[in-house]
Amino acid sequence: MSLLEINNLVTSFKTEQGKVQAVRGISFSVEAGEIVGVVGESGSGKSQSMYSLMGLLSDNGVIEDGSMIFDGHEISPAKFEGTQTEWEKYMEDIRGNTISMIFQDPMSFLNPVLNIEKQLCEPLIYHKNIKDKAELHKMAVELLTQVGIPSPEERLKQYPHQLSGGMRQRVIIAIALACHPKMIIADEPTTALDVTIQAKILELIKKQRDRLGAGVILITHDLGVVASTCDRVNIMYGGKIVETGTADEIFYNGMHPYTQGLLSCVNNPEAEDHKLRPIPGSPPDLLAPPAGCPFVDRCEHAMKVCKLYPAPETRLSETHKVNCWLTEKGKI
Repeated sequence: MSLLEINNLVTSFKTEQGKVQAVRGISFSVEAGEIVGVVGESGSGKSQSMYSLMGLLSDNGVIEDGSMIFDGHEISPAKFEGTQTEWEKYMEDIRGNTISMIFQDPMSFLNPVLNIEKQLCEPLIYHKNIKDKAELHKMAVELLTQVGIPSPEERLKQYPHQLSGGMRQRVIIAIALACHPKMIIADEPTTALDVTIQAKILELIKKQRDRLGAGVILITHDLGVVASTCDRVNIMYGGKIVETGTADEIFYNGMHPYTQGLLSCVNNPEAEDHKLRPIPGSPPDLLAPPAGCPFVDRCEHAMKVCKLYPAPETRLSETHKVNCWLTEKGKI
């Protein structure tokens, strides 16, 4: 059994305008020691699918359907065998312990009035029941050393605003790794960092994956990050996964028009025609998503059937699958 298996996850949000169908029946798995990328534009459902997994949806969010089996245990509130209170307690026990999340914005995640040491020690106190101050301090120093922060003794006394953006992101990674999780979710961990720091953060995540043997889900819209980091990739659009495959299959044989559109937005100086070609139009309104393919209004190859019915899954190889009527009808 995979470390994580998600099947038909459906998540929505109640708003004054109506129900926003943010995640519309996605399914994928993650193996131990594997890095799986989740790629798509803003609003495609990447982050909300992971907040569903972590049990961190906002008050107006609800998981309507779907199974999420982590380490052999069902954690979806839609399938959990127990009361809402029991589910919440179970999620509190695994969140930050066996499943950790590296959030996108360090300044929003870190508490500005607590020093770094107190924030690093919090999961160790709560999940590992470590009370000895000397032991906690030693472990905090070791964590900062592991993520490559110099002068850890000095940094532990400092507050988030006294650290650079790259150091704050490393602190968040250290907090996520404190309890040696089996699963790490990285939500755009390199956003707003310069290129050299981005590379160091990605290398750090890979090193910790190797050290812990953890499964990693990397949420990003940067295909360069995917190429250098991920083993497998899920392409999301309009709340659905439209294509999945190994990194090589997606980059060298991407079949869905949306995947091809994303690749055409990446500058490739080696290509004969390396002019960037943006995808025309806008993402679908998830208050009233299309009945068929979510990409239909932006696709230059769209047929009548694309607007009326969701495309069936076409398996191109053991690892490569795509949901597109063009593939189903042999047109691409």
